[in-house]
Amino acid sequence: MAHNTGRGFAGWRVIAPHQLRWLVVDVCAWMLAITTASFLRVDFDPSDLSATGQFLILLVVTVAHTSSALLFGLYAGRWHHGTFDEVAALVRTTALATAIVLVVDFLASHPRMVPLTAVVGGGILALVLMAGTRYAIRLVLERRQRPTGEHLTRVLVFGSGEGATRLVTSMLRDPESPYIPVALLDDAPHRQRLEIMGIPVLGTRADIVAVAKERSADALVIAIPSADRTLVSELSALAREANIEVKVLPSTRELLGGLGVGDIRDVTPGDILGRREIETSVEAIAEYITGARVMVVGAGGSIGSELCRQIYRFAPEKLLMLDRDESSLHAVQLSITGRALLDDDSLILADIRDRDALIDIFASTRPDVVFHAAALKHLSLLERYPAEGVQTNVLATQALLEVAEQTGVERFINISTDKAADPVSVLGYTKRIAERLTAAAAERSGRSFVSVRFGNVLGSRGSALEGFQAQIEAGGPVTVTDPDVTRYFMTVSEAVQLVVQAGAIGHPGEVLVLDMGEPVRIEEIVHQLAAIKRREVEIVYTGLRPGEKLHEVLWGDGELDQRPSHPLISQVVVPPLDPSVMGGIDLAVSNDAVVAKTKVLCSLALDEMA
Repeated sequence: MAHNTGRGFAGWRVIAPHQLRWLVVDVCAWMLAITTASFLRVDFDPSDLSATGQFLILLVVTVAHTSSALLFGLYAGRWHHGTFDEVAALVRTTALATAIVLVVDFLASHPRMVPLTAVVGGGILALVLMAGTRYAIRLVLERRQRPTGEHLTRVLVFGSGEGATRLVTSMLRDPESPYIPVALLDDAPHRQRLEIMGIPVLGTRADIVAVAKERSADALVIAIPSADRTLVSELSALAREANIEVKVLPSTRELLGGLGVGDIRDVTPGDILGRREIETSVEAIAEYITGARVMVVGAGGSIGSELCRQIYRFAPEKLLMLDRDESSLHAVQLSITGRALLDDDSLILADIRDRDALIDIFASTRPDVVFHAAALKHLSLLERYPAEGVQTNVLATQALLEVAEQTGVERFINISTDKAADPVSVLGYTKRIAERLTAAAAERSGRSFVSVRFGNVLGSRGSALEGFQAQIEAGGPVTVTDPDVTRYFMTVSEAVQLVVQAGAIGHPGEVLVLDMGEPVRIEEIVHQLAAIKRREVEIVYTGLRPGEKLHEVLWGDGELDQRPSHPLISQVVVPPLDPSVMGGIDLAVSNDAVVAKTKVLCSLALDEMA
């Protein structure tokens, strides 16, 4: 049974009441056009034209245009005036109407109503008049919509591509916009004469200071969603030199829908330290996640929660989220589904130190893939409580590995840290042991049990950057361990993208080391964070704490940086560690004894285990 679409028979569309005036305007444009074309054809000699023919051709034009417009839905109220879609419909309508008039005039008895060339010329002129009228009205409306007022932020827009075009359009068409663009800047030579809605390109990044002064700008907006951290840092420095604020658009991966004024935000540490476009093989990831039962252990943490969000997009059969913190589970479920009633069996409240609970959970849920992101991670605290680090990072990890083997888990991805490369801290020792235990489980089972190693993650809870920002907000001083200390940084989204990709390419027992870019001096980070807030702060140096390195490394002694599968993922072979030697760890002894034992297990050679 056919459904009534409301469009009429064979695609015909009714005329919306508010569009009737446009029908009258367009018919008048046609009449003016065909009359003008007719007089031009006879060199403005009325004696060569038939008054009757002129009257008849106007009737034919009216009928032809109205019929064609109905066919193509020109007056159905489907488009805003002056848009490409409306102009396209206008072109189709005019072309068909011209053809109809041409055929009728050709078939008319001699003499013809008007010369045939007048019909063709009239059609072209009518299209120009109709389109021009629409454009003029759109221009007037846009002028009226431009934001006005004394408190508008005058902005320079860096970039003139699609992002800048949409942003400038959004600014100028929103009367409530707090921003008004005053100039564009772009490094591309071929865009130096470009204008977007009347806003000109006035130079390159080298001209930011001069243009900001000339146009009395208050801020610079980096309108390039794909801008990397190098570009953001360089432009931020130039904006500071011009004494204007700097703002950015979200990165490409953060933009879910349209782009507008509401997307403009302040620069964050992630913009100046993270921003990289990560290319992942969607097909390879989907192959092992889509339709699989996937468990994220430590789902409430910074890495675990982002893992859950990204894995969810690949439509697993079941996403199981395990954590011991009920509030964190509530938050991650809310971020994924928009609701968090905590009545879903995808949420699992448990402590990974409870081996019996793990056995029951894995037996009942039967996951195919496990991401192990649960850990104690604060270096200084673990130096004071090494036994706690061993229980969670070593013994609980070994329990997870054994239960995963027993219940048929096909892939196990252990989240490690750069502290595990040539470790000198309890955190590093315990995570290095976890890497080796994972390699041993892979050797026994022959399955894809791997570890993924990376450094500091921007936005993670309890990170040093949070402390720096709090100290800057308070006016300082900011405490830094050493003026030369460096660290690797990447955003949590970038790290997790590569973790998920690593799960697809890792071979059993490997440690996959993520490319973190170049290490960054902590002192420089503090200066950049202070500059974002436009504050001057004092830096106080406290000295390296026990277990801290001046410079972190991603590869340990003897490990080679080989990247056969992905340009940002190095695949390293680590020696497996027989779990039977774990019996030698006595957590009841002194802290020094626990640390000494973990240090031995990190470097224990295969022949020594035998």
